[in-house]
Amino acid sequence: MPRTPAFEDLPALVEDRSTALRDSVASSADLEVRVPGCPDWSLRDLVEHLTEVQRFWAAAVAAGPSEKPPAPAPADDTLSADLLERSAAATRELVAALRAAGPETGCWAWWGGSDVPMTSGAVARHQVQEAAVHAFDAQLATGTPQPVPTVVAIDGIAEFIGISHGTAGPWPHEPARIGLHAAEGESWVLDLAASGSHVLGGRPATATGLYGSASDLLLTLHGRLSPDSLRIQGDRAVVESLLNWPDLG
Repeated sequence: MPRTPAFEDLPALVEDRSTALRDSVASSADLEVRVPGCPDWSLRDLVEHLTEVQRFWAAAVAAGPSEKPPAPAPADDTLSADLLERSAAATRELVAALRAAGPETGCWAWWGGSDVPMTSGAVARHQVQEAAVHAFDAQLATGTPQPVPTVVAIDGIAEFIGISHGTAGPWPHEPARIGLHAAEGESWVLDLAASGSHVLGGRPATATGLYGSASDLLLTLHGRLSPDSLRIQGDRAVVESLLNWPDLG
């Protein structure tokens, strides 16, 4: 089973992917360019979204255990009005909160219905994925798409299954098993049933599978790439049902 990066590596990965997003946006002469992965957003909207998300989770981690989401303090009016500088400040705030908390501190999180713990470590892991997918969004919008780094993509697939599948409730179709097979050598076999989605150990054989790089698998799960970017084995209808579930909004 793939391993999650050590906690001490996660804040650095948040920084790396957030910087990749800002670098891509900085290369564009037009901040109103639309973002294909989030068609209602411009590049400006994308940066503002990541800024708000990172400030929110910094506040959640700093607040510690809570039954309610945090109310982040108003943005510091002394900060530069520059979009990218404000984004960089939010990343620093999040990274500092994560490092101060360590991996085991409890905090509010929206995935309480899953098996994923409501801890600063889980937030760090999720925020790596938030920044990574949105960095790809920015790169695609500016015509410079790059694969998600392998270490991020491999853990991102497991993280997606744990949180997005773990909070989606029952599988709404006939029971199925689907294998996700990364070219880098990692695999996940999903058992999909009324009890939800569960990863099976031992890599049992399946009639249906998706094959591709870890980056392409992750981005397809997040709806950023078409399943045609992968090799599909078996029942395509089952694959399409998987990719349309859960509803990512």
